[in-house]
Amino acid sequence: MTTLITTYSIIITILAYFIGRKIYAKHPSPFTTPVFFSTVTIILVLLISGLDFNDYSTGKDIITYFLGPATVALAVPLYKNRTIIVKYGIPAISGMLLGLTVTLILAFVIANAFSLPQFILQGLAVKSITVPIAVEITELYGGNPNVSAAFVILTGVLGTMIAPRMMDKLNITMPFARGIAYGTIAHGLGTAQAAQESEFTGAVAGAAMAIAGILISCFFPLIDNFL
Repeated sequence: MTTLITTYSIIITILAYFIGRKIYAKHPSPFTTPVFFSTVTIILVLLISGLDFNDYSTGKDIITYFLGPATVALAVPLYKNRTIIVKYGIPAISGMLLGLTVTLILAFVIANAFSLPQFILQGLAVKSITVPIAVEITELYGGNPNVSAAFVILTGVLGTMIAPRMMDKLNITMPFARGIAYGTIAHGLGTAQAAQESEFTGAVAGAAMAIAGILISCFFPLIDNFL
């Protein structure tokens, strides 16, 4: 029975994402982005079928396991385009620092405007880095990892919904620049969206995601003093 449920979980996840990509290709919109569409679809399927999330997690964990090799594979297009990366390295790091600074300032403004408690502010502070790093940081400094994970996922989903159209409107067409934006703001989910645009854009987004996580990890002790 467990094997059947696991297989079922994997199938609905793959199908939801595959269908989402097909729909987005024909009808691009914030609400048809594969990440948002597949997330909503999987939730609805689980509710309709009565499958508990804990049962679904078994299949999810198997799929998640392959994220490691997939992320490492992104090093290949990075290496192939190393000349471009070296050329724009300093502007890229500067842009990432500016982007992360803006997200932190917005977190402070929102939290102070609504008098939110410290654990909420901590969650907002790490919302633009990948879940594993965000959870570890908040646990280390006495925050609530569940809140942080929720903010990270919400940020990733909104980033994949809004970022493509916003960059199109601003005429940001350079794959390198788009990859930096996706990875810095929308972490893993943004990297998945970037990979649909091109292999190189996805690789840059993956690198930006990793660097953003490192930067926040290094500066969070200083940030936490102001929370």
